[in-house]
Amino acid sequence: MLTAALIVAALAALVHVYIFVLESLRWTEESTRKTFGTSVEEANATKELAFNQGFYNLFLAVVTAAGIIAAAAGHHGVGAALVLAGAGSMLAAGLVLLISSPAKAKAALVQLTFPLIAVVLVVAWLIF
Repeated sequence: MLTAALIVAALAALVHVYIFVLESLRWTEESTRKTFGTSVEEANATKELAFNQGFYNLFLAVVTAAGIIAAAAGHHGVGAALVLAGAGSMLAAGLVLLISSPAKAKAALVQLTFPLIAVVLVVAWLIF
């Protein structure tokens, strides 16, 4: 169960690294604007906000990756805590997006599905 949890947590981290790239490095690119449904003007006006937000996603991925590494190295308590903190925050952010912008449900589900599965698997592993 722990191995499955760590694999899914790694997938969640990779999705959030990808989101970091989109928001912090490619925000004004045409393909990114299409993904987020923004105009050139909107992308330029929100570039600084997106840059900052992208780093939040990167930091969540780093916390999750640190947990994966710790758990894989045998530090199961520390690893589980870090994976739960990182993936749990990803899950919470996805829920906030889903609730606050129902029109962005697809993006919210992309953002929260792997973290949800990772959290469930880690909690199940801790219980059993």
